[in-house]
Amino acid sequence: MDLLKRDRSRMELCYESSNASCLRTIYPIPLRVTLYIFLGVIIILTVCGNLLVTFSVAYFKQLHTPTNYLIFSLAVSDLLLGIIVMLPGMIRYIETCWYFGEFFCKVYMSSDVTLSTASILNLSFISVDRYYAVCQPLLYRSKISVNVVLIMILISWSISVLVGFGIVFLKLNILGVEEFYYNHVACEGGCVLFQSGVSSTVSSVISFYMPGIIMVGVYVKIFLVAQTQFRSIQNAGCVNTVKISNTSQTKATKTLAIVMGVFLCFWTPFFIVNIIDPYVSYSIPPESFETLLLLGYLNSTVNPMIYAFFYSWFRKAFRLLTSGNIFKSDISETTLFTE
Repeated sequence: MDLLKRDRSRMELCYESSNASCLRTIYPIPLRVTLYIFLGVIIILTVCGNLLVTFSVAYFKQLHTPTNYLIFSLAVSDLLLGIIVMLPGMIRYIETCWYFGEFFCKVYMSSDVTLSTASILNLSFISVDRYYAVCQPLLYRSKISVNVVLIMILISWSISVLVGFGIVFLKLNILGVEEFYYNHVACEGGCVLFQSGVSSTVSSVISFYMPGIIMVGVYVKIFLVAQTQFRSIQNAGCVNTVKISNTSQTKATKTLAIVMGVFLCFWTPFFIVNIIDPYVSYSIPPESFETLLLLGYLNSTVNPMIYAFFYSWFRKAFRLLTSGNIFKSDISETTLFTE
């Protein structure tokens, strides 16, 4: 069954002069304008929100902590997703054609896989950070140092780049189904990451399922340990002391657990469909893929909103940065929160 090549006599082509052109669906102008405005606002929110997070962590010295470095890395992946993937993806989605060339198409697809993988690997290492902060607080500073976190970030991005760019540029995504791909899928003006059953399974397991399961397991362990610790100290009559000393760590853990939960909610539907599609003869409509992919992208838009809602330091940093005070004097040592 042809996925992109249909009855060309009834539809316009992306490139009229090419016999190998993909088909183009032309949406009514009001719908196109509405989509451009809606998706454009989402992209602006994604870029600006994550830019504020990255700049805040980099600029304010009080935020130079291991946990925040991991948040910084996560925000960078969301920021790059907004610029490199969501922006050209919006044009491709609305115009239903790719007009930026074959090489940038490969960069676009590779970046998509790389950045989504980087996000969940960063979240996985954040869960490890939270595990030591809550379950083994006495060992936290020795186990989770700045150097250890930098190694975590390096591992996250190295694996992500290898998976994302390796799959596309080495054509591992179509290994074993080359004939079907070139006869029924590939066409000029198209830019879709087509995957064989093996490729979709392996990449999804590495990029999503394996780190996702580990992450959920770690947070469940954190919750159980925290409950046990609280009951033990409650029996000892030191509840108020514990509440005061652990408030910041507990709040940080809850906030980052919410970030993890939101990520899984937004991306799980796509990865379920992604892993199933090759085994049902690619019968899932492309429109469904596009919609679930857009849902996944929205996660990058929502993350800064979660920080703004739960973190007072982010709200204060936002006010300081947008007020223009940063241009008047050095405010990098401003106290954003009390320990």
